[in-house]
Amino acid sequence: MKTDLDHLPERKKRDLDRIVEILFAEFEDATALATQAWKKQGRILKVILYGSYARGDWVADPKGGYYSDYDILVVVNDDRLTDPVDYWYKAEDSFLREYSITKRLSAPVGLIVHSLGDVNFQLSRGRPFFIDIVRDGIVLYELGTQSFDPPKPLSPEVAREEAQGYFDTWFNSASQFLEMARFGIGQGYNNISAFQLHQATEHFYHAVLNTLTLYSPKSHKINFLRDKAEDIARELIPVWPRDEKLARRCFELLQQAYVNARYSPHYKISGEELSWLVEHIELLQAKVKAIAEGHLSESLSS
Repeated sequence: MKTDLDHLPERKKRDLDRIVEILFAEFEDATALATQAWKKQGRILKVILYGSYARGDWVADPKGGYYSDYDILVVVNDDRLTDPVDYWYKAEDSFLREYSITKRLSAPVGLIVHSLGDVNFQLSRGRPFFIDIVRDGIVLYELGTQSFDPPKPLSPEVAREEAQGYFDTWFNSASQFLEMARFGIGQGYNNISAFQLHQATEHFYHAVLNTLTLYSPKSHKINFLRDKAEDIARELIPVWPRDEKLARRCFELLQQAYVNARYSPHYKISGEELSWLVEHIELLQAKVKAIAEGHLSESLSS
């Protein structure tokens, strides 16, 4: 894998140094009091930069408010160390704080964690997402010289069949959530409708990610899924304006809806905000359909 960061400005290189520093500090803190042998022997094996900053086509648009994420894959030596709550939520909190508050980072950080065994399994199954990381990713840290297994690409026929299955499953469920939300809004069920709109959004992003890459992170965080989807399908960026106050408020309410709309007595969302969300999720639906069907059609003709 590549190790060269010469295509990045010095500020970006300093950001990546800080990201690696935070990852190790928070991981060591999470495992410091371990008593189980597997946890005491837990190790970060690799930290890899992938996505737009690795490829060199990142976007920084202060006027529109859009900034590409630093996409980071952490590879550990045990599947149990990938749990986001037990081992990585403090690192994610630190990244958010250093981007949003202290401004020590110049772009958001998107973190995924997999074990070495799982990455090799994904490569053996021909997952394009992981094959692209091995091909284009840049190693920021590596323990020893243990390399990934050679990938085994899928045949075009099998890849298209899997992609079609993912699209049918995720797009249909997303559309059903959107339909139920519309009905709930008509009945005045604002909070439960907000939750259903969250689920529609989440499932549309899983649809496009799985269709295009045969992989989607196991996450309910729609801001995280949005960033991952927009990195591989830039046509999705205009769905959520970053430079409008109403748009930012509505998207924040949508993010909160996964938990707060169901459980918090303080969660409130207005009819106007719900209408705005429906309009933009319908736009997301249309764009995801066009992108996915275009990909499936192209794979059929190639």
